[in-house]
Amino acid sequence: MATLDKLTMLHMAVKNMDELKEFYTDKLGFKVNNDYAYDEAHASQAGVPAGSRWISMELPGGGTSINLTNLVENMKPGGMKLYLSTPDIEKACSELESKGVELAHEITHAGWASSFDFLDPEGNQWVVIQSK
Repeated sequence: MATLDKLTMLHMAVKNMDELKEFYTDKLGFKVNNDYAYDEAHASQAGVPAGSRWISMELPGGGTSINLTNLVENMKPGGMKLYLSTPDIEKACSELESKGVELAHEITHAGWASSFDFLDPEGNQWVVIQSK
């Protein structure tokens, strides 16, 4: 048995928490699990600045959660490349475009998968793939 068995979450440094929360929930369909801001007392206990915040969210199918955070530590906002999967690349592309998501690249078909990509409001790249 492996000691490590799955990736449960990743942190994404962001500048505008509310804008990205809206983008991920309204346009991509993520569900918010938790939205937490540190008050003075909890910030002091955790050793972080008061007002530090994180938002945990995941897709309806479950899996790895994303934690948007303004506790950037060694991360730079807009520097991530993430992948989403879909069983129907054409439908996913049309649905996202109808919600106002602007594609960075149209659908391409490679030997291993079909894909397209877009950027979130802070420049993180999202690649949507349909494996073959």
